[in-house]
Amino acid sequence: MARPDAAGPDIVSRSLASNRLGVPSVVFFGVAGAAPLTVILGAVTTIYAVIGSTAVPLSYVVAAAILSMFTVGFVAMSRHIVNSGAFYSYISHGLGRIPGVSAAFVALPAYSMMQIGLFGLFGVVASNLFQTAGYHVSWFACALVGWALVSVLGLLWVDLSGRVLAVLLVCEITLVLIYDGVMIAHPAGGSVGYGMLNPANMLSPQAAAMLVVAITGFVGFEATVVLSEEARDPKRTIARATHWAVIIPGLLCGTSAWAMAVAAGQANIVPEAKAQKTNLVFTLVAPHVPTILLHIGYALFLTSVFAALLAFHAAVARYQFALGREGILPLAWGRTQPRTGAPLLGSLTQSVLALAVLAAYSRTHADPLVYLFAWLTVIGGLGVLILMWSASAAVVAFFARNRGRENAWRAWIAPGAAFLLLTGVLAATVVGLGDMLQVAPHSPFRWLIPPAYAAVAVLGLCWGAITRVRRPQVYAAIGRGAGGNVTPPPIPWQRREPQPEPRLEPQPEPHSEPISARGFWG
Repeated sequence: MARPDAAGPDIVSRSLASNRLGVPSVVFFGVAGAAPLTVILGAVTTIYAVIGSTAVPLSYVVAAAILSMFTVGFVAMSRHIVNSGAFYSYISHGLGRIPGVSAAFVALPAYSMMQIGLFGLFGVVASNLFQTAGYHVSWFACALVGWALVSVLGLLWVDLSGRVLAVLLVCEITLVLIYDGVMIAHPAGGSVGYGMLNPANMLSPQAAAMLVVAITGFVGFEATVVLSEEARDPKRTIARATHWAVIIPGLLCGTSAWAMAVAAGQANIVPEAKAQKTNLVFTLVAPHVPTILLHIGYALFLTSVFAALLAFHAAVARYQFALGREGILPLAWGRTQPRTGAPLLGSLTQSVLALAVLAAYSRTHADPLVYLFAWLTVIGGLGVLILMWSASAAVVAFFARNRGRENAWRAWIAPGAAFLLLTGVLAATVVGLGDMLQVAPHSPFRWLIPPAYAAVAVLGLCWGAITRVRRPQVYAAIGRGAGGNVTPPPIPWQRREPQPEPRLEPQPEPHSEPISARGFWG
C-alpha cells in the first residue's frame, strides 16, 4: 500500500521526491557514510598497530579541521546549487561542464567501490557473530542478506531509510560514548594521561600517513549534498547537516582513540593494538561492563557497516540519476520509482553490480576482508579524495566569477586553504597507496591505481567534449539539475496523455559572463 504522502505517480519525473528530509535525517546519512563505530573498531586500531604512533587522537582532530575548512566552501556552494550530482554538479559550475563530466566518470566507480567493498566487512562480521552463537554461516551468505536489505530499502522512501539510519546511529553513538566513559574511568596506572594529545606528536614522520588514513575514515560525510533535492529547505538544511556530519565523527573518533590509549596506557597502546586488532576496544572494556553490553557492541558493529552500506547506496543511485537526467548516462537513468520517488535504474544498477562482484569474489575464494573490503574501500576513497580536491578548486573558481554572493571567508579563504591542504593529503595518499593496500614492494598495484583514475578522468573529458559538439542541448543541461533541458523517454507500460513538444529555452548561466567567454571547458 502506498503511503499517503508518497510522491506522485510520474515515474519519469526529473526531480527526486522533495521535502522528505530534515536536518537530523540528512546528518544521519552523512554520519552513516563515515561509519564512526566501524572506524573506531577498525581504522583507529589499525593506525595504532601499523603506524605505531600514539598521536592517533590528534590525527582525527586535524583531519576534522581540514575537512571543516573544506565544508565551508562546499556548503556555501550548496546554497546556490541544489543538485543530487553534488561534486559533479559543483565542478561543472566552477571549472566548466567538461571537467564536470570528467568528475562524474571518477565519482561513479569511486562511490560504487566504496559501497561494494563494505559488503566484505559486513559478511565477515555477521559470519563471526553466527560462529560465536555456535552456527557456521559463510560470509557470502551473510553478505547476500545485507545486499537484499539494502537493495529493497534503496527503492523505498528516502525518509524511511533516514529513520532506519537514525535508529542505528543513535544506538551506535550511545554505545561509543558508554565505552569511552568506561575506558576513561579505568585508566592504566590509575591516572588519566594526556601525553598523546601533545601537538608536537604531529611533527613526527608518521604524521602524514596517520592523516591520510584518518581522512579516509570521514569519506561519506559529503553524501549530505547528494540528498539536497530531497531535503526540506535545502539551502539551509544541507549546510547545517554537512557541518555536523564532519564534527560528529571527528569528535567521536578522536575521543575514542584517546580513551583507548588512556585505558591501555600510552606505552602499551601500540603493542596492545597489534595483539588485539579489532577486538582491542572490547578487550579494554570487558572487565568493567556486563557481557550483554559486549554482545550489543558486536551487533552494533554489524549495523554500523549496514548503515554505511545504505548511505553509499543512496549516494551512488542519486549520482546515476543526476547523470541520466542530464543525458550523460542514457536518459532512462533519469527516472524515479513511481510511488517512492527514489532513483529507479540507479538503485537497480548498483544492486546488480554489487551482486556480480560478490559472486565473483565468492568463486575465487579471495579473503573478503583484504581483497574486497580493504582494497575496494581504499581505492574508492582515493577517488573521493580526488573529487574533494577538485571541488575545492571549483568553489574558488565559482565565487571568483560570482563576486559578492558570499563573504571572503566562505568564497576564498577557507576553500583556498582546503585546496592546499587537500593537495598535500592527496599527494601523500598516492605515494603511500601501496602501503595502504599492503601489497608487495614490486606489485603493480603500487602504481597502477592513480593512472587508472587519470585514464577514467580523460575519458570523461573526451565524452564531455563530444557531447559539446554533437549534443549541444544535452551539453547545456550539464550540472543544471531539474532545471535542465533533457527529458527522459516515456515508459512503455505507463499510459500518458499526449503532450505538446516542449520549447527548449536557453538556460541562464549562473556566472557573470556568457558561456562563450569561458573557453573550451565551458
